[in-house]
Amino acid sequence: MAREKAVRETYTELAQVMLIHQANAAGNIHGGEIMKLMDSAAGVCAIKHSGKICVTARVDELQFHRPIYVGSLVTCTSKVVYVGKSSMEIYVLVEVEDLASGRPREKALSGYFTMVALDKSGRPTEVPGLKIETEEEQTLFEEGRARYKSYKLKREKGKN
Repeated sequence: MAREKAVRETYTELAQVMLIHQANAAGNIHGGEIMKLMDSAAGVCAIKHSGKICVTARVDELQFHRPIYVGSLVTCTSKVVYVGKSSMEIYVLVEVEDLASGRPREKALSGYFTMVALDKSGRPTEVPGLKIETEEEQTLFEEGRARYKSYKLKREKGKN
């Protein structure tokens, strides 16, 4: 297995101005457009951590905090918060900024994406461990481990 990587090494930020073709008739950006941007941020983050091609295995706890409108700048930040054998849980925060008003960014969405690293033949492959450096990172790691165990238990119950 490769060396552990620090959470800070996985930090990713993607930004995009929302355009009219991404909105509904009321001018709100479709949730799916934002989810696509979040998935991209999570994917880049997972690739930075693993050094492998990664695919989305699960999206969890996606929370919409405020609407996003045409012309807004959307910024997605992501970081690895938990690592299993071949999977990584990525926390993605979406902030929105009205460029014309000059007000600071506001939280719009947040969620967790589980990404799986793949080898050259498309099979899950082992990823580096996660080096925890702060109390917050430790808390997020333990919460991620609890979610992982819960998902695993649900999968096993579903097979019976």
